[in-house]
Amino acid sequence: PQYGIVLDAGSSHTNLYVYEWPAEKENDTGVVQQVEVCKVEGPGISGYSHATEKAGPSLAQCLRQAEEVIPSKQHQETPIYLGATAGMRLLSLENKSAAEKVLSSVEKMLRSGPFSFQGARIISGQEEGAYGWITINYLLGNFKQSGWTKLLHSLKSISETSGALDLGGASTQITFVPDTNPEESPENLLHFRLYGKAYGVYTHSFLCYGKDQALQQKLARDLQASTSTMENSSLLDPCFHQGYQRTINISDLFKNPCTSAKEKKLPFSQLYIQGEGVYQKCRRNIQKLFNKTNCPYSSCSFNGIYLPPLQGDFGAFSAFYFVMNFLNLTSEQSPIALDKVASTIESFCARPWHEVKTAYPQIKEKYLSEYCFSGAYILSLLENGYEFTEKNWQRIHFLGKIGSSDAGWTLGYMLNLTNMIPAEDPAVPPLSHGSYVGLMVLCSLVLV
Repeated sequence: PQYGIVLDAGSSHTNLYVYEWPAEKENDTGVVQQVEVCKVEGPGISGYSHATEKAGPSLAQCLRQAEEVIPSKQHQETPIYLGATAGMRLLSLENKSAAEKVLSSVEKMLRSGPFSFQGARIISGQEEGAYGWITINYLLGNFKQSGWTKLLHSLKSISETSGALDLGGASTQITFVPDTNPEESPENLLHFRLYGKAYGVYTHSFLCYGKDQALQQKLARDLQASTSTMENSSLLDPCFHQGYQRTINISDLFKNPCTSAKEKKLPFSQLYIQGEGVYQKCRRNIQKLFNKTNCPYSSCSFNGIYLPPLQGDFGAFSAFYFVMNFLNLTSEQSPIALDKVASTIESFCARPWHEVKTAYPQIKEKYLSEYCFSGAYILSLLENGYEFTEKNWQRIHFLGKIGSSDAGWTLGYMLNLTNMIPAEDPAVPPLSHGSYVGLMVLCSLVLV
């Protein structure tokens, strides 16, 4: 087999993926499989902006794991890629030189290893959306069929592709093939030719609308809206459980490009947040993050961004899956109705913090405390942002893995950079001797 490695340098952490495929079948769809995933300890690489030289060495332990999984005689020919997403997009807006130093520290580390280094770069939101869409459709086998099945399939319509919904810490992407191919907003349309078929794909990435940045945006907005005479620095927050408390530094809240426009001069430097656990109130607060007032197109998602009518099934992965899976809302056997999803999140938010903490002792408090907000945010994004309704909610499938591979942009990225998805269909190989004889026998029988 052959191997490839992709590091997904996200805003909250980095994952290393090892892929494997049989050498002689590399252009077939669905043959590439993930054989290893390693989660890098510590923050995402954008978290090293104050100690940039530590970003590269943080990857060492996962690189060693990859060296153990891949036979040593193949190390030199194994490509390794690093793609950084919205955490680094934000850092390069905030402090370009720190972002460049982080990337060069990472590059130095990857070059020093035994693998064939192919680049470390910040990928755009559009690329992240497009590669996520390629990954899930490749793994679901939606792109192509072999010669024989193609003959059968050409009698009925070509299989549809699935849309992709991706949610990270700092950005979120929606990507799908719309019914019509409108030229309303050409910058949101990408054209692919894969295995001999053309696809017009709509994609948009919302920077600052990943779940962590959305929470920061909400807190900044709540602070802004709170009474101007806020002498004491405490804030009641309906999106945290009752009895939960958290202290944040005001300067940290506003130094980020997602919130800096909402900055407000305050007479205190720290904010004490106290949970009140009221889902409906939390949803109303979150709704304000989506500006639905002006739309210069025939239809929009939010903030004046074009969105064609939703079409087909959607695979929702990354944090969409992790959060909904925690809340037991990912059942594929009997899809859960939208109102049931909302009531489940509502009753989770209403549980007092001490009870939640006792029920999930194995989950880090920082993550555990944010599931109520994240659940409410996911529903707001899908229902209010993208306008999924009770009717088409059933078309969203929350996916963690497809087969043995994680749903996400990394596989599509590697398939593209190693040219494993040809634009044209490889020629159907001539019939083997056995098939030829079989076919002759079949024809004779038909004639008889």
